[in-house]
Amino acid sequence: MPMIGWIILLLALAMILGSLFMLRDSANSMRIPEDKLEKIRKRKAELDAQDDDD
Repeated sequence: MPMIGWIILLLALAMILGSLFMLRDSANSMRIPEDKLEKIRKRKAELDAQDDDD
């Protein structure tokens, strides 16, 4: 494979890895407010109770 092919391959790999690392770093910065978290827990409990009835 010519040198330009290797360079393009390495650049593509670097871009993929860089975007995955950025995604991993930004995943923890999304905080859910406590009131929405409580609403989610309440809805989950309702669905679990409904599944137990079925």
